[in-house]
Amino acid sequence: MKVTIVGAGNVGSTCADAIAFKRIASEVVLLDIKEKFAEGKALDMTQTSSLLGFNTKIVGSTNDYAKTAGSDVVVITSGIPRKPGMTREELIGVNAGIVKTVTSNILEHSPDSIIVIVSNPMDTMTYLTLKETGLPKNRIIGMGGALDSARFRTYLSLALNKPSNDIHAMVIGGHGDTTMIPLTRLASYNGLKISDLLQESELSKVAADTMVGGKTLTGMLGTSAWYAPGAAVSSLVQSIACNHMKIFPCSALLN
Repeated sequence: MKVTIVGAGNVGSTCADAIAFKRIASEVVLLDIKEKFAEGKALDMTQTSSLLGFNTKIVGSTNDYAKTAGSDVVVITSGIPRKPGMTREELIGVNAGIVKTVTSNILEHSPDSIIVIVSNPMDTMTYLTLKETGLPKNRIIGMGGALDSARFRTYLSLALNKPSNDIHAMVIGGHGDTTMIPLTRLASYNGLKISDLLQESELSKVAADTMVGGKTLTGMLGTSAWYAPGAAVSSLVQSIACNHMKIFPCSALLN
């Protein structure tokens, strides 16, 4: 299994690190337009392998798409991140051109790959990629719902003071501050309805905090978050690569 991640910034490198650590792929290629940046990230990660106990081959590349050839899954994180006060939609002008160029180069070398879109605005970039490539809709997947659901489970965990791994909850809708829909009535803790464990006001606050989860972190960090997004992408890639048959809320075309 070969996985390529385009964009060696915070999200892309965190995703590559998680995929290597979890031994999801035999080879991970990290590609970036900045000279030697991806190579440096790849070397740094490789030097952790004997300490963390993985043998995944990690390759860095400065815009050399030939090194991505034969990738089974390609993750696109390219583009400028959000700054405080920005919406995801404000990034469309710059990021649309970047994603179109990246996708074209990727398919030249990996025509059978499954493409996972992370670049913001994620839903729009997913639709753009689908229309530009003409690929079957099951090969273009927008990642956002996996991240939003992880944030939802975290806020529920904090409200309940219970482990997040024992909580089942999902966010559907768009990956935006006003378009995502935390499914509070379906959330459960070890089979118990969370709506029976939290007051309605508490559940409403959890839902509201979830919807602005990315905006909250951008305000704190001065840029987009990366640990949870990177982990969310790695979980989705793992399910695809290992055929785990899991259900993830994703951005995909419905007829």
